[in-house]
Amino acid sequence: MSDLPIIITDLAYILIVAGITTIIFKRLKQPLVLGYIVAGFLTGPNMIYMPSITNMENVEDWGQIGVIFLMFALGLEFSFKKIVKMGVGPVICAFLVMGSMMGVGSSVGRLFSWGDMDQLFLGGMLAMSSTTIIYKAFDDMGMRHRKFAGNVLSVLILEDILGILLMVVLSAMAATRKFEGGALINSLAQLGSVLLLWFLVGIYILPLFLKKNKPYINKETLLIVSSALCFFLVVISSRVGYSPAFGAFMMGSILSETMEAEDIERTIGPVKDLFGAVFFVSVGMMVSPHVLLAHWPAILALTAAILVGQMTLGSLSFFVTGSSIKDAISSGFSMTQIGEFAFILASLGESLDVTSDFLYPIVVAVSIVTTFTTPYMIKASEPAASFVERILKRINMKGLHRVSSSIEEHATISLSGDSHKWKVLCTSLLYQTVAYFVLASTVVSLMLSLLKPIFHSFLEHWWANAMCVIFSIIAASPFLRAIVMRKNRNVNMLYFWRKNWHTRLVVALLFILRYFVTLAIIFQLIVLESPLPFLWNFGMANVAMLLIILSRGLKFMSIRLERTFFLNLHRRELSKQGPIYGRALRGSDLHLTSLVIPENSAWSGKSLASLNIGARTQTTVAAIVRGRLRINIPDGNNRLYPGDMLELVGDDAGIETVRFFLQTEVLSPEAMASGHQLTLQKLEIAPHSPLVFQTLAGSQIRDKFHCSVIGLEDKMGNLQRMPPHHIFVKGEIIWVIGEYEQIELLRLITHPEFIIKEGEIQFDV
Repeated sequence: MSDLPIIITDLAYILIVAGITTIIFKRLKQPLVLGYIVAGFLTGPNMIYMPSITNMENVEDWGQIGVIFLMFALGLEFSFKKIVKMGVGPVICAFLVMGSMMGVGSSVGRLFSWGDMDQLFLGGMLAMSSTTIIYKAFDDMGMRHRKFAGNVLSVLILEDILGILLMVVLSAMAATRKFEGGALINSLAQLGSVLLLWFLVGIYILPLFLKKNKPYINKETLLIVSSALCFFLVVISSRVGYSPAFGAFMMGSILSETMEAEDIERTIGPVKDLFGAVFFVSVGMMVSPHVLLAHWPAILALTAAILVGQMTLGSLSFFVTGSSIKDAISSGFSMTQIGEFAFILASLGESLDVTSDFLYPIVVAVSIVTTFTTPYMIKASEPAASFVERILKRINMKGLHRVSSSIEEHATISLSGDSHKWKVLCTSLLYQTVAYFVLASTVVSLMLSLLKPIFHSFLEHWWANAMCVIFSIIAASPFLRAIVMRKNRNVNMLYFWRKNWHTRLVVALLFILRYFVTLAIIFQLIVLESPLPFLWNFGMANVAMLLIILSRGLKFMSIRLERTFFLNLHRRELSKQGPIYGRALRGSDLHLTSLVIPENSAWSGKSLASLNIGARTQTTVAAIVRGRLRINIPDGNNRLYPGDMLELVGDDAGIETVRFFLQTEVLSPEAMASGHQLTLQKLEIAPHSPLVFQTLAGSQIRDKFHCSVIGLEDKMGNLQRMPPHHIFVKGEIIWVIGEYEQIELLRLITHPEFIIKEGEIQFDV
């Protein structure tokens, strides 16, 4: 017999140990993340009392796949559009948390007299809380539907995006050994352009692709297609210098706006759970007792810095950006760990040879310790919040809440009259100009890189350049025209054009500004490829601009492109008429959340009136979503079925009560098996049976006994179908299908001659 490959042997060993530890941790009612890390330590090379895996590189590769799927699933749930709707609060909070924790990390490095680059990289590592660990902890503890959890995950997503910028800045500083503002601005502009380009192109193309191929996409195909799209952007992200996890998150965010988002999320779930488990197991394998003993003072100090820093500075950051005291403390306590991004920054410092050798194992050890403490810190947030609120009862609480909501109120201040119109107009023009500028610049760059080798292969140098310029301008012309001409007939634009000469002058200046932005793209393209003087190039650029503006074909093309994009962007919301009303609850204790009815729920098949959810949990069922069907404001007669999604409005306590009932009020495996088990039996019509001389339709066997007559057995033993008008006669043998108890009740009607002997019904056949 041939030997198994090492990769299969290692995977089998990991999964066996992980399976045992997760069952133990489930029985102990502990988060699964801790079980995975323990399994990793037991199977890793640092556990000398148990067999160890053979190849660590394979496990690290599987762990990388786990991070990719976890970030992909996170992107499916949190799109950029949702973050934009949440306002400026999460953005400010992310900057405050990262800035304060970077200062804490650098201070600890200075305390141990580490080098400048060690302090800088350490600050960056401590600034990045672990998205995957918090996401998994919320999932295991059933807290993902809490109000504060949404704020935490929004800030974590922004931290991941800012972390990519931080990697670029640290790389530049490692090369030059100094901070350069120009490099930071350039990196920020490049990151913003990449984000916008991927989002615009993805939202335009992917929904159309999925819609066109919908008849050919089943569950299996959807898994392959969605995974392929995820890994495609992972590869692209890595090629352009960003992390693979960032590319996975971006693809998930793009697909979250499609009609298939929920199906993708359900389909990808088991794969995410498998590889996500391997990732956390790989983290556990990094635990080294020797490192813990050699550097325990630094590990202890960093752990304390993370815990205390996030508990105080993190909670304060959430509080000053609009969260209540309870939600702010719960949010700060939830972020008391570092994770995968810290590993990425540590490996970056090692690859650039700017950090000390001891920094990476110390950070791994701190990450393991804080991962273990994360669930307990989350649980401790509620008593800590109660303690703080008791202390603050002596202070003017209304004044504190006014301070905490001042930033949010300033962000949502309502303007009146012309000020509001100017704000709406300028904001829409800015978004439009930036979006189309990025698209036009990208198209020009792609066309030049593709066409230059082709035209230079059979044309002279300047003629080849001229053809490249012409075709590049033609390809980018729909976007160039949109920069100048879109919104010119906007309601606010026409209002200010007609109001007076002052506002008309401002409108004209806005048009001229957009014209020169577009002209700059064309002029720069011509200058790069043309040997002619400045005036000739400038004149040709203006002629090209006029031709683009006057073209009616380009006008209709740009309109169609924009309409298709916005239709794709809002198609999911329009089809479901999503719960936009939930935003009106911001700032109050009540909030909107969604819970899914489990397959084994005892609520299945019951009406809302019989469940009495509102009185039992102090929540309101706003809607029931069943696949593509949406039942708004359901009445008491509406029944619930497995897979239904309830949209609930209530506070944290009420929603937690509903979630508790859904988890505890379930059918046992025995009840599910017996309750749904069908049996097939044959019954003989006795002479004195009430069914004699009745028709099949008039017997009401289906309505009264929930059984179905599938056929009549003739004298030869053959089974024949029975029409509804068939009349039962004595001695006939019918075949009936139904649940066992119901068939036994029906037997009392078909064969009424029976006796009760020793407490059991016996028929005299």
